[in-house]
Amino acid sequence: MRIRIVDAFTDRPFAGNPAGVLLLDAFPDDDRLQKIAMEVNHAETAFAHRLPEGGEADWALRWFTPVAEVAMCGHATLATAHVLHGTGAHEGPVRFATRSGVLVATPGEDGWITLDFPTAPLTPVDVPDGIAEALGAEPLNAFDTGPNVGDLLVELPDEKTVLGLTPDHRALGRHSSRGIIATARASQEAADDYDFVSRCFFPNVGIDEDPVTGSAHTALAPYWSERLGRTELTGLQASPRSGLVRTRLNGDRTLLTGRAVTTIDGELLA
Repeated sequence: MRIRIVDAFTDRPFAGNPAGVLLLDAFPDDDRLQKIAMEVNHAETAFAHRLPEGGEADWALRWFTPVAEVAMCGHATLATAHVLHGTGAHEGPVRFATRSGVLVATPGEDGWITLDFPTAPLTPVDVPDGIAEALGAEPLNAFDTGPNVGDLLVELPDEKTVLGLTPDHRALGRHSSRGIIATARASQEAADDYDFVSRCFFPNVGIDEDPVTGSAHTALAPYWSERLGRTELTGLQASPRSGLVRTRLNGDRTLLTGRAVTTIDGELLA
């Protein structure tokens, strides 16, 4: 069984967010998928198989963290599309059948790929008691991001605060089904390169900090588009690996554009 490790939302190896990608003839049982994802031990491992022609989608796609299946994952979808296009397994836009509906990945010039994802609904909520202590900073506001994303989005005062967070991951896990998206407007010095900054903490699915999270940007895009008055933005997700995500808000859909690099191509023997 061939397995690839792909760094997504980056144009260079050892940056962005790594994902395992396996192209299969069919999905094995869930226990086997989960064990493979645990062995790969990246934020997500993507499993895909071709669907019969003539349907609403071309490939079935599922995503697993080391401990659980998730309903939506941007970087592993980008990684899968990168493998399909790079190997010639699929040409042109690819439609994925997923737990979040049909998601489309469209290749562009110079290796860029654009994902068409549902926009996360943002519902204002009270800043939860204890979140400031768990996060290490006092949020300005808080929003529920709906069932597909499953995070609590909080805005912090500035980019420096976001970059300096040293959260209590166990305590953060009490405040949402998946985790916390912490964000702020880009500093004046960085405004030519990106519009907003974020960090994502997902202790409830076994990921203390995710390097670059496509699904989170389906919530970040509408949030910052409203505040900045523009539908096209670039977000930096800051982490030791970091990555840039171009976003374009299109009503109930959000377009996420990034690049990817295959770093490992090997064989799963077990």
